[in-house]
Amino acid sequence: MGLADASGPRDTQALLSATQAMELRRRDYHMERPLLNQEHLEELGRWGSAPRTRQWRTWLQCSHARARALLLQHLPVLVWLPRYPVRDWLLGDLLSGMSVAIMQLPQGLAYALLAGLPPVFGLYSSFYPVFVYFLFGTSRHISVGTFAVMSVMVGSVTESLAPQTLNDSPVNETTRDANPVQVASTLSVLVGLFQVGLGLIHFGFLVTYLSEPLVRGYTTAAAVQVFVSQLKYVFGLHLSSHSGPLSLIYLIGATGISYGIGLRDGSEVDVVGNISAGLVPPVAPNTQLFSKLVGSAFTIAVVGFAIAISLGKIFALRHGYRVDSNQELVALGLSNLIGGIFQCFPVSCSMSRSLVQESTGGNSQVAGAISSLFILLIIVKLGEFFRDLPKAVLAAIVIVNLKGMLRQLSDVCSLWKANRADLLIWLVTFAATILLNMDLGLMVAVVFSLLLVVVRTQMPHYSILGQVPDTDIYRDVAEYSEAKEVPGVKVFRSSATVYFANADFYSDALKQRCGVDVDFLISRKKKLLKKREQLKLKQLQKEEKLQKQAASSKGASVSINVNTSLEDMRSNNVEDCKVGPGDKMEDATANGQEDSKAPDGSTLKALGLPQPDFHSLILDLGALSFVDTVCLKSLKNIFHDFREIEVEVYMAACHSPVVSQLEAGHFFDASITKKHLFASVHDAVTFALQHPRPVPDSPVSVTRL
Repeated sequence: MGLADASGPRDTQALLSATQAMELRRRDYHMERPLLNQEHLEELGRWGSAPRTRQWRTWLQCSHARARALLLQHLPVLVWLPRYPVRDWLLGDLLSGMSVAIMQLPQGLAYALLAGLPPVFGLYSSFYPVFVYFLFGTSRHISVGTFAVMSVMVGSVTESLAPQTLNDSPVNETTRDANPVQVASTLSVLVGLFQVGLGLIHFGFLVTYLSEPLVRGYTTAAAVQVFVSQLKYVFGLHLSSHSGPLSLIYLIGATGISYGIGLRDGSEVDVVGNISAGLVPPVAPNTQLFSKLVGSAFTIAVVGFAIAISLGKIFALRHGYRVDSNQELVALGLSNLIGGIFQCFPVSCSMSRSLVQESTGGNSQVAGAISSLFILLIIVKLGEFFRDLPKAVLAAIVIVNLKGMLRQLSDVCSLWKANRADLLIWLVTFAATILLNMDLGLMVAVVFSLLLVVVRTQMPHYSILGQVPDTDIYRDVAEYSEAKEVPGVKVFRSSATVYFANADFYSDALKQRCGVDVDFLISRKKKLLKKREQLKLKQLQKEEKLQKQAASSKGASVSINVNTSLEDMRSNNVEDCKVGPGDKMEDATANGQEDSKAPDGSTLKALGLPQPDFHSLILDLGALSFVDTVCLKSLKNIFHDFREIEVEVYMAACHSPVVSQLEAGHFFDASITKKHLFASVHDAVTFALQHPRPVPDSPVSVTRL
């Protein structure tokens, strides 16, 4: 037996001793405090509404410091460039910029074909927007420029508004290409205006409505559309363009027919063609096209920003810095706005280039500036060397760069195991984008995603809570076998907030889980009370009839003793013999109502109705995040219904904003006070056990809304 074997038991014993000591200390710890309802809690914690800040005053303040802060906020390059560590970052940014430029060149030429434009405009879109983002962007690693999804969205617009055939049209090239270029550049300006406007009014949160499954399904479907659109260049086919719903199906069908009958046998290879050297002068957008492009521009603006901010946040989290979503909107908007003036088409950031920019040592947007300058050199001097580049090669480049997005098809398997609802969003987005065009597909995806959120909040998890032994913790009795219901008390909880879309479901689930047919008991109680009132009224009417008969036979056949006894009966039942029959009916009705409210005569037990096996109901409202008017009415009705069957209702664990909204909605009144609202479920249960009857000094009934 070695030394290690001998020391083993001693170590185990020491560990057990330490564990036992910790257990003893844990047992010694206890806390005693009084029960806290909402009134006591507010008094103890000195609760008060937070002071309202008038932010518009700070917006209108003018000072040197504020002007400088605004300048640095909207021009981030002035913040990080003066502190740029040249020795540490310059070499990496230089190598990264050259690597990205090498990728940017063929991608720019290829993605211009996707957009339905001459290839040289892809080079323009790889220069102007990239340099503008260098000045205004906050991400250090994303590569802004042409992107396949954005290009195919632009292509669908140019094909629908400016259809053209690049190869078999006999007209002059400049005249032939003018309309698509004007549409694409005007679209870029409009996209930029949308993005800048949304960024200035701090609408960066808009992208949160595009969930990750939605974006991945959308980009995957776009990749499939891009792949199909490039087959005509790979096989050298010339097909008529289609746009709108089911356009992808018509392309596929035409490609199969053309390939089957050999339309392009013996044809020449299509090449890029002439690439003019030098930059083009700025051109004002055609404002007459704004009305036709506004819908597509907004969709492209949102999609482009969603892709850029998603990648930007991934890299920021990986490298430990922050990306400002609103400033990113402004930066992308200015890139598209200025680019559109110089005849660029809308851009976003590329996933493949961004990964290359990061992996090759890029540390800042200096890498982007270097890549844009390299593209400028190609535009000015080296563009003519690419005029004989076959379009089939560019199509192959596009297809190869789609592999990352096409791999997202594996999301179906992973989402099937992880979350079926997210899988449904992915599949609907993918199918809608494939079968419809890009705009309608995105609209259908967003609407379906929001409807699914509403449906999921309409069907939350409802549970009856029980107390875990020897603790003040309450858990679902269906999930925790040791959690037991407190005798005489029901604790009900919903996993979602209660609002207009699920308030009825909340009430129905509450009555069902409590095991009592509340509506039936209330209906039977009302019928029995009404029947009792009718019997009392009939008895009083009979007595009144007897009194009238006795009065009519007063002089002839009734003795003085009978008259005297009749007078006594009248004095006991009727205050004045001159009161009319109608007044007597009203008195009888009032007496009947008073009798029905009497505690002994109107109880469920006195009426022969079954009583609930609990005397108190506690609503755990910890999941409530806000309160609307429908929720207020629903809670009021719950108080009314359960008090009708002699069950007192309490609320617990409300957050302060919810309490404020309850006060603003006039929820608390003479019948429902803050004494019915407790700081925790345990406090409410303890109080309910101490007061099995309704709270003193508060009426039992409350008006149903």
